[in-house]
Amino acid sequence: MFAPERVHVQTNFIGDLNTMPEEIVEKMPTGIASLDPILDGGVPPGSVILLLGDTGGGNYEYVYSSVVNLLQQKALKARPNNALLPVEIDYITFTRLEKDVTSEVKHSFQLDDIGTLLESIRFRDLSEQYFDASIVPDDWYSHSDIKTRLQKRSGYENILVQLSRVINDIPTGSLIVLDSVTDIATQLASSDHWRDLTGFLRGLQRISKQKKITTYLLLSREILESFREKEIADIVDAVMLFKWEETTGARRQRVMYIEKFRGVMPHLEERDLVKFAVRITPAGGFEVSNIRMII
Repeated sequence: MFAPERVHVQTNFIGDLNTMPEEIVEKMPTGIASLDPILDGGVPPGSVILLLGDTGGGNYEYVYSSVVNLLQQKALKARPNNALLPVEIDYITFTRLEKDVTSEVKHSFQLDDIGTLLESIRFRDLSEQYFDASIVPDDWYSHSDIKTRLQKRSGYENILVQLSRVINDIPTGSLIVLDSVTDIATQLASSDHWRDLTGFLRGLQRISKQKKITTYLLLSREILESFREKEIADIVDAVMLFKWEETTGARRQRVMYIEKFRGVMPHLEERDLVKFAVRITPAGGFEVSNIRMII
C-alpha cells in the first residue's frame, strides 16, 4: 500500500517577504498516459467523477485502463511527478459478478501479469441487497437461508444504507469504482425515492472531500429522464461524456467530452481542450488521440 503523499510546489520570491509560497498541489493520476499530461498530472483527490456514456462509447474502457495502469504504477512503485497513487482500489458492483468483471478486463489487455494485478482490487458485491428488493428468484443470487433473506427485504433504499457503510470502510486516499449508478438510479427514479439517491450522492461528494477518495460513477446515457441525468451531473465534481459521432465517410468515432470539472476546467478552457478523439486498443487500452481544439 502507498500512503498519500503531497506534491509540493514552491516559488522563489524576491523583494516582498510577506508573499507566501504557492499552495500545495495534489493530483491523483488517472493512469492513462495520454490524458494525465492534459490534466496537469491527474485529478484533484476527492473528486466525484461521472462517466456518462453511450453503449460501447468507452466509459467502461476508461475505467479498466485507469485501474490497470494505476495498479501497474503501484506494483512498480512508480509515482509520475510524485503524484498521489490510490491507497486502495475498491470496485463496487450491484448486479455483476467479480469473475465477470475481471474476465472482461483480462480480455481487454495484452498483459502477462494482469491476473496478479487484478488480485489487488478490493471487490464489494452488493448484489444480494440489490436483488432482495426484486422479483428475481433467491437461488439466482443468494446462498443465505430464506429467513435471513426475508428479514432483509426492505426495498431499494436499503442498498444506499449498505453502500454508505461500505464507503465508510474504505481507507482515506482510495479510488472507488461504482458499477453502476444506472442499476440503482433506474430503481429509485420515482419521486418518492429519487431524493434518497440525490441525497446520497450529495453526501458522497462531501465524504469524498473529507477522505480524499476519488470516485468513478458509471452511468449509461439516455436511460434516465433528461432532467434526472442533469441533476446527477449538477451534483458531481466532474462530468466526462463518452459518445459515438459520425465522421467523414460515415465512419463512427468514439469521442470524449469533458463537460465539467471543478478545479480543472479553467486550465482546459484556457487551452481550448474540451473534446477529444478516443481509440481503444488491446496494447494501450483507452487512449486519447487527435486532441481536438474547440475554438
